[in-house]
Amino acid sequence: MALPSEVGSPFDHFAAWLATPLGQYVAAEERNWYDRTVVDIFGYKAVQLELPQFDALRTNRMPWRATLGLAQGCRLRCDPAALPVAEQSLDLLVLPHVLDFSLDPHAVLREAERVLAPQGRLLVTGFNPWSLWGMRKLKRNGEMPWQGQFVAMPRLKDWLALLGLETVRGEYLCYRPPVQREGVLARSGFMETAGDRWWPAAGGIYCLDVVKRVRGMRVIEPQWKRVKVPTGSPAAAIDRMKAQAGKDKCK
Repeated sequence: MALPSEVGSPFDHFAAWLATPLGQYVAAEERNWYDRTVVDIFGYKAVQLELPQFDALRTNRMPWRATLGLAQGCRLRCDPAALPVAEQSLDLLVLPHVLDFSLDPHAVLREAERVLAPQGRLLVTGFNPWSLWGMRKLKRNGEMPWQGQFVAMPRLKDWLALLGLETVRGEYLCYRPPVQREGVLARSGFMETAGDRWWPAAGGIYCLDVVKRVRGMRVIEPQWKRVKVPTGSPAAAIDRMKAQAGKDKCK
């Protein structure tokens, strides 16, 4: 993938959409999830791919944090599917909607597995196609964010499992209808509690917390044999030894 041109990358356009009423609603819900998730993840190096305007690492306390990607404002401009990062060097990698707007989401996940250290964490958020938000995408009007390729959470879990990445937990956010009218968004607040309780998989946004498991070696111990200890008192054992020595001397 080439670096973004003057018109900007899809992530730049998505960042602009986040400034709309509907986008602000999505950003607020996701920030809450990232804030409470990354605060308890420890290590040395954390990286966020894309969306530098959306700081998903702000509550994390790792000493080295950076934003990489194609969007304007990233600390290092690079393709998310080809990161200039050493293997097994990151303790935390976050992907806010990166899979939604990447040309090859499989390649992005393979790269994530490569750069994560053993027991490293991967956090992923994206649009849920099995929701009102997914139905809104069917209009195909080319507007943001509906032009992205939404990946269902069960399918994404299968991709991760093939790479040896284990899902720790997943949840859904944003049950209000995907409309830009602030009044409708305000009046539909009751749908958050109702949706989370009665139809949790219908949330417009999915969130996944993933860990890179590395299976260790199995130590094969020697099969020690038990040696029977002679019974009786030490004196009796000494007498038997003397008697056997006498027999050997006579021979």
